[in-house]
Amino acid sequence: MELDTAIGAVDTRSRERRTVVVSSMASDSHTWNLVFLQLLLEELGHDVINLGACVPDDLLVARCLADRPDLLVLSSVNGHGLQDGLRVIGALRGRPELAGLPVVIGGKLGIGGADPRRAPVLLAAGFDAVFEEGASSAALFRTFVDSLPSGARL
Repeated sequence: MELDTAIGAVDTRSRERRTVVVSSMASDSHTWNLVFLQLLLEELGHDVINLGACVPDDLLVARCLADRPDLLVLSSVNGHGLQDGLRVIGALRGRPELAGLPVVIGGKLGIGGADPRRAPVLLAAGFDAVFEEGASSAALFRTFVDSLPSGARL
């Protein structure tokens, strides 16, 4: 099944190309999720910098400072997304240059399955959106990316 079938037909002609950094966090060694996100974002018409798995916090911050992306997407498969995410968003938001960077997190954020109590904690910590594992996450993520203001390069 092609990505456009999974998320609906995609017409990228009228969209502004954005630069999106896709990454896991230091404790997560999974890569299939990052490849899926890269393909999805590229199909939506964006340029993607995929940092890969097991990315240390300081490297993630350094790349965001150097590349100045329009969006940072963090993905977790190992179930430690809540803990890792809280640490990473603290490091990112601690840099004034990255205060306005839209940052989203998604995937398996805990080991006990989806939990509606996680999203408010992550949002309060500084994430702009949270996409916990589930069937509708890809469609919600696409809607979020489409809603980003155009021309708001950071």
